[in-house]
Amino acid sequence: MTRRRRSPSLPCAVRVQAAGFALGHRRDGSVRRLFFSLLDIHVRAKRRRPDAAGVRSVDVTIDASRGLWARVFSPSPTKGEVLPVVVFFHGGGFVLFSAASFYYDRLCRRICRELRAVVVSVNYRLAPAHRFPAAYDDGLAALRYLDANGLPEAAAVDLSSCFLAGDSAGGNMVHHVAQRWAASASPSSTLRLAGAVLIQPFFGGEERTEEELELDKAALTLSLARTDYYWREFLPEGATRDHPAAHVCGGGGGEHDVEVAEAFPAAMVAIGGFDLLKGWQARYVEALRGKGKAVRVVEYPGAIHGFCLFPELADSGELVEEMKLFVQEHRTKRVQ
Repeated sequence: MTRRRRSPSLPCAVRVQAAGFALGHRRDGSVRRLFFSLLDIHVRAKRRRPDAAGVRSVDVTIDASRGLWARVFSPSPTKGEVLPVVVFFHGGGFVLFSAASFYYDRLCRRICRELRAVVVSVNYRLAPAHRFPAAYDDGLAALRYLDANGLPEAAAVDLSSCFLAGDSAGGNMVHHVAQRWAASASPSSTLRLAGAVLIQPFFGGEERTEEELELDKAALTLSLARTDYYWREFLPEGATRDHPAAHVCGGGGGEHDVEVAEAFPAAMVAIGGFDLLKGWQARYVEALRGKGKAVRVVEYPGAIHGFCLFPELADSGELVEEMKLFVQEHRTKRVQ
């Protein structure tokens, strides 16, 4: 019999928010749309009025024909400073949230402030209205837009120090968009992917891992019923969870061996101890290393899925600090 772990220790405020998220789903994992819309508070960009830390934000249209846009966060300018760029993909199982969601606006502001980076939070199209590969197409379109147009709305940026980052489904997108860019980018491109930050990436398969069985319902933020629902909404109709979008690596080589281009960047993978997806994430790390790729793993034994969204948790601050160190290590060194 599979032994379940006790629930993680969480501050009351986080437990209440996580409970609200759980209530936004039915027992079969499907979303109570009306209820969830009340929880998913949207905030406007602050172009004219920076926040208390001096971070400004503006919404930029990438492709009006498909409703694709991004929220760009810029720190208070310092004379002569050239900043790295972090292209961020939000989580939500490819089904929920947006770049305007309060939780992600707050997280991107924090990343912008503490990393001293311009953050481009992509508002990609959601399933089920837009199934695979729409989200990946939008992520790649965002990179091509930056490569062609730069960021005139932001501070001076260094596109040769461009990082991809995302949590959960956004972490899944980081892998697939990085792979697409690395396999197709022109040598003359201004934009260079310097690194990829995958925060508790959403991978899966038809197989049930030991961690999925052990940690199902251990935390309020994720369950097997919900992950199954998200995949059904996102993958092509009739596809199983062994589809390459979900089953990035199955171990043992063969058709499910991870695919990475030669130019695939160095990666950082964050794993939480109470995240039922951590078994898939560990396989991903080993698969990348098996391909000779540099991978930095940061583990948080007491962390639930989505911990990065809660500044009340010490682990979320430590994660941002790890991201800062990763960006400093891998950004292009500029000659003064």
